[in-house]
Amino acid sequence: MSERDIKEIVREKYGKAALRVTSAGGSACCGTTASSRGECDPITSRIYDASETAALPDAAVAASLGCGNPTALADLKPGEIVLDLGSGGGIDVLLSARRVGPTGKAYGLDMTDEMLALARDNQAKAGATNVEFLKGELENIPLPDAAVDVIISNCVINLSGDKDRVLAEAFRVLRPGGRFAVSDVVVRGEVPAAIRRSVELWIGCVAGALEEQEYRDKLAKAGFEAIGVEPTRVYRAEDARDFFAGSGIDVDAIAPQVEGKFMSAFVRAVKPARR
Repeated sequence: MSERDIKEIVREKYGKAALRVTSAGGSACCGTTASSRGECDPITSRIYDASETAALPDAAVAASLGCGNPTALADLKPGEIVLDLGSGGGIDVLLSARRVGPTGKAYGLDMTDEMLALARDNQAKAGATNVEFLKGELENIPLPDAAVDVIISNCVINLSGDKDRVLAEAFRVLRPGGRFAVSDVVVRGEVPAAIRRSVELWIGCVAGALEEQEYRDKLAKAGFEAIGVEPTRVYRAEDARDFFAGSGIDVDAIAPQVEGKFMSAFVRAVKPARR
């Protein structure tokens, strides 16, 4: 599948997800099978603490399609400028804006008009004045060089067909000493191609998760240092039993090949300071 095809599939699915949230009783889950699992559980559930979401618009919470909580792990500080790659309905941008305070700023970047409209509506409802949502693609970030202190993202980089370009752009817009702090789906070890495709569909609609060492190598190639990958949730074959039942895949048969190999992880890296 070409990069352009991947991008159009992502745009369509996430646009529809935004529209489902804005409709009465809508669900943000991707795909007809996933929506039967109750807010995409166990991938997108139990990520945010109730104290974090209590003051947010319901639509911002409902539109969350991530696999982690990068704002809680990025150690954001008052006055910092943050960029969320693939900001969706805006939950991580709004949480970041709260953490960096009035002297800081939180940008959200998304290519989907429906998600941008939803995010801006959520911004207005939340009364967040230190927030700006930008239309654009991860491979071509519409910000100047060295514009932000921290880059976050919530299970979106795995959806890009050109991850090297995404990481190069992230490096470019970070200030020297800036931090890359994202949640993403990561694979550990070898998984048969057919099974991998099915598991990725379950985890992220059209996921293209990198193997852990490949992720590290790509970050290093982009120029990052102090690279770390910390598992935050390991997916079990049993978690996907209902999903696979509809696909004809025998969960008991594939379990030994996938158990513990797919995970949500917090991926950290730093742009070197000028010497």
